[in-house]
Amino acid sequence: ITSGRRKTATASVFMTSEKGNITVNDTPIETYFPSEKENLIWRKPFFLLGIANPEAKYNLSIKVKGSSKSSQLGAVSLAISKALSQLNEEFSTLLKKNGMLTRDPRMVERRKPNLRKARKASQFSKR
Repeated sequence: ITSGRRKTATASVFMTSEKGNITVNDTPIETYFPSEKENLIWRKPFFLLGIANPEAKYNLSIKVKGSSKSSQLGAVSLAISKALSQLNEEFSTLLKKNGMLTRDPRMVERRKPNLRKARKASQFSKR
């Protein structure tokens, strides 16, 4: 069991080393992340390790919540990378070298008092 985070999205991955399917919130990952670009992002950790068909080798159950689809995708990718690195020490070094085990620290800045957003104030009027 590993977790990945991006902005306010969190993903938990339950990985077993048996043939199975990959589901996100009890739906197939192809329907949860339908576009080709999203498909490339969550498959990148497997691609770097030379695993062409992850469904034939691993069974993944992913729970994801919070934020938007794009940040959920980043959290899923990090959680999968962490799960693979726990399986094998060689996987860990390869994934770390390619930057797959680092969390993206960018988050939305908090709103300050008397401002519209974090730094946006109302327009100044001289008269």
